[in-house]
Amino acid sequence: MHLIRDRGFTPAPGESVTPRSVYAQRRDFLSRAAALAALAAPWPASAAVDPAAGPGRLPPLPASRSEVNGALTMEKPTAYQDVTGYNNFYEFGTDKADPARRAGGLKTRPWTVVVEGEVKHRGTWDIDALLKLAAMEERIYRLRCVEGWSMVIPWVGYSLAELVRRVEPTGNARFVQFETLADAKQMPGLRSSVLDWPYVEALRLDEAMHPLTLLAFGLYGEVLPNQNGAPLRLVVPWKYGFKSAKSIQRIRFVAKQPTTSWEAAAPSEYGFYSNVNPKVDHPRWSQATERRIGEDGLFKKKRPTLPFNGYEAQVGQLYAGMDLAKFY
Repeated sequence: MHLIRDRGFTPAPGESVTPRSVYAQRRDFLSRAAALAALAAPWPASAAVDPAAGPGRLPPLPASRSEVNGALTMEKPTAYQDVTGYNNFYEFGTDKADPARRAGGLKTRPWTVVVEGEVKHRGTWDIDALLKLAAMEERIYRLRCVEGWSMVIPWVGYSLAELVRRVEPTGNARFVQFETLADAKQMPGLRSSVLDWPYVEALRLDEAMHPLTLLAFGLYGEVLPNQNGAPLRLVVPWKYGFKSAKSIQRIRFVAKQPTTSWEAAAPSEYGFYSNVNPKVDHPRWSQATERRIGEDGLFKKKRPTLPFNGYEAQVGQLYAGMDLAKFY
């Protein structure tokens, strides 16, 4: 296992009047100490929640507000019951309510993540080591799904780049592949042939290293509910939601572009990049508009879909010179 030692904290020298910078450091230290205390508490092996119950049912996951450009939005977060009750997680069924109904048996402790391929430090990470790898941040991201609906979710986690830097990709690594849990005993949706299991997603290495790409361990200040991809998932806010692999168990660094699950299932409908592009329609529906879940039902006027889901200023340079209709 690749182990990371906790960094020590050195207090600032005392002064008759505490400088603002020192006060901020102390407050940040207290926040991190509270987060570590929460992580030390025993967590349930299964963490499915009733969406109607609201927050307060799962262990807390304290986090400071992110300072990453684009990581926070002024938009109102989607209600907790919608975030946890309306999900795409085909391992538990194709109906949006299936994950909340069926994910109660998912065991998220013990949990390990294998890191392999073109990296200097291959190994197996325990989930608790990953939780302590970097300071937790709250990031309020939009989530846009290919079916035409969207949410605004307060995620808790840290940039995937924190892990990538520590495992040190070799010069051959150009893509990062994510493989999720596939356990038919716990996941009744695996009996379906809608996809080949396990679920596989991938990013280009520079996409994976972008500060907005989040390794998420929680939402709404608590650990992830099972139906939202516990115990850890990917969140890539400028791409369609299916790029955000849930219940990750394996991360592989590779030289050649991998085939992702949805590419394999329907290559004419789902491309590798899957960036939110309102000018490129899905073959069976338009992507030009979206409906925000929780906004006055089906009769609420749809809102225009934003290029890169509203994150064009932050990530557009990653695709400079590319034909975004061809590389969809």
